Amino acid sequence: MLSKKAQYAFKALMYMAERKDNQPVLIAEIAKKKKIPLKFLENILLELKKADILDSKKGKGGGYFFKVAPKDISMAKVMRLIDGPIAMLPCVSLYFYERCKNCDEKQCGLHDMMITVRDATLKILEKKSVADISKQ
Repeated sequence: MLSKKAQYAFKALMYMAERKDNQPVLIAEIAKKKKIPLKFLENILLELKKADILDSKKGKGGGYFFKVAPKDISMAKVMRLIDGPIAMLPCVSLYFYERCKNCDEKQCGLHDMMITVRDATLKILEKKSVADISKQ
């Protein structure tokens, strides 16, 4: 399940993408329009900035704006950034692999099934972008 934090991140990114002008948007505007707690949103947008998805401008006319076009920001990238692994088990994760305790991956049917689930999920999430989920 997507965390509340990831849901808020996608809501903010969709709001910004729907504006089309890529002009800086104030955090307070996004928070109000999308009903996201301001302090929570500040942390989310800062994470997206550190990941080079967004950039910001200070002063009059300032706010956050896309550093990368919404069509080039995959759903998978945002999910991994905000929530970590997409895989349902640590032993099948591509970027956050961790061996399961008391498990032989070569003999585990659950492991094999979760690889199939991971691959099917990633096939969708890596092809879909922020632009795809924005109402345009």
